[in-house]
Amino acid sequence: MSQLILGVHSGSHDAAAALFDDYDLKAAVSLERLTRNKGDGAYPDPAIDEVLSIVGATRQDVDVVCHSRTLMPTRYFRHLSIFDRIKEQYRTHLRGKPRRQMMPELRRHHTADVERFYDSAALLRDNGFRDGTQSFFYNHHEAHALPALFYSPDWEDALLVTADGGGDNVHYSHRHFAHGALTNIYGGEDTILTPPVEDSLGKMYGAATKALGFRRVRHEGKVTGLAAMGNPVRAAELAAKFSVDANGRVHSTLGSDREINAFMQALKRGLGREDYAASVQQVLEDTMRLSFERLLARHPAKHVGVSGGVFANVKLNRLLAETFGLNEVFIFPAMGDDGLPVGGALAFLLRRDGLAAWLNNRRDLGPVYLGRDFTATVDRALAAIPNVRRTPDAPVAGSVKRLEAGQLGAIYTGRMEYGPRALGNRTILANPSRRETHDLLNERLSRSEFMPFAPVATAERAADVFDITKVNARACRYMTIATDVRPDWRKRIAAVVHVDQSARPQVIERADNPLYHDIISGFDRATGLAALVNTSFNVHEEPIVNTPAECARALTDGRIDFVVTNEALYVRG
Repeated sequence: MSQLILGVHSGSHDAAAALFDDYDLKAAVSLERLTRNKGDGAYPDPAIDEVLSIVGATRQDVDVVCHSRTLMPTRYFRHLSIFDRIKEQYRTHLRGKPRRQMMPELRRHHTADVERFYDSAALLRDNGFRDGTQSFFYNHHEAHALPALFYSPDWEDALLVTADGGGDNVHYSHRHFAHGALTNIYGGEDTILTPPVEDSLGKMYGAATKALGFRRVRHEGKVTGLAAMGNPVRAAELAAKFSVDANGRVHSTLGSDREINAFMQALKRGLGREDYAASVQQVLEDTMRLSFERLLARHPAKHVGVSGGVFANVKLNRLLAETFGLNEVFIFPAMGDDGLPVGGALAFLLRRDGLAAWLNNRRDLGPVYLGRDFTATVDRALAAIPNVRRTPDAPVAGSVKRLEAGQLGAIYTGRMEYGPRALGNRTILANPSRRETHDLLNERLSRSEFMPFAPVATAERAADVFDITKVNARACRYMTIATDVRPDWRKRIAAVVHVDQSARPQVIERADNPLYHDIISGFDRATGLAALVNTSFNVHEEPIVNTPAECARALTDGRIDFVVTNEALYVRG
């Protein structure tokens, strides 16, 4: 009998929930899309209820709840001292922080067994789950690593690498899959109680983001964009703080968060932001290149699967794809902590069934449209909004006409995307032929992007425009990698080409999204341009839109010129 498995991540940022019916991923939603609080890390009760509602289930139907070992409601911690309980009462009621980190308790009790000090049965019971619902706490980096392998059914070998700002006591993990066996190299349960070390390139990059005046764990992409505009004049000074041993492990002499932040601030002094960003990006790339080189020498593989926040860096991902003679690089689309609930459920299934059965259930990920589907209500909702008018134009033809004329339009169709990228269901489209489109989008959406906006092309035409290969093609499906733009296209689609002649394309097949595909194809026939601008349907510092009301507000506020659905095209007036 199959089980309904709920994956949950409750952390300092990017909380989320995902729901599986055994191995079938049914729904996944980031908390921010519901609360409208960018990067929301609260306990994700709304996301839990949302994924259950999407499939017509309730908490009473859930068989297994899988949690990350991170910030969890304080009241269920056992064995807290009187002092700790008083302190937690203060944090809960006066500071509004009702959750406590698990790692200090793991160390204090010298156990990886959460049930020794945490009453998960009471947590589930008090939160509406039925008695007997199984509780499972998953390893942070294993949850990052497993989806890349599970959603790669044709891989017979793989090096799985994760890298981020930290989780379950480490900042990296390395695993090797070969001959039907999955071997932990570093960063599994064996390191959960080892003395913590600071060696994180992710924290370094976050500190650089902060030093540039941006928000860490949110604006790292701005650093990546700036990097191509500068020279890495202080890369050597920063590189001296990092090393890679013979096993491929990264080490650092920056021994604490305070040291990392202080050094990165000092490195910035007297340096233009472009050169600073270039120095930071160069050290990230050089250090990770050496790490992968040594890992692959010891653990040969033709496939590489990566996840964790460091691999949101599309330039780094391109480097991996083009350096090691691989057959494929795959980045799980929800590579940040919002992807942990999927990996956590897969970790439970691996424990439940064993590796052989788990491998036999591998499958293609498919389009990650995993939120709620408002298709049945969006047209009625838009038609009811004052100052919104349904046009007589057919959706595809009307969109093509307006995009050709330079208007900005949004697609609102189907289920919301999972992960940080807009992939066609909550997407803003624009004509890529004019570089000025970049400034127009920034102005209309109140953004300050340094990288160009990303392009989208159909599967039939993408390789004509971008350097699409067998190594990066699947990553391009989810817009998680940069590629070269072919020389004869660079001026023709200037709005989506960066100063280093690269782009971060999405490649779309018609079976995944007919409306999206047909608009791109129609624009190609009308203009001879085989790509469109695709950027997230949101304004600066807001999450991607979810509901029809949020969609309508973007139109009435003048952020976009039109909205297209499966049924119709809408404009103001």
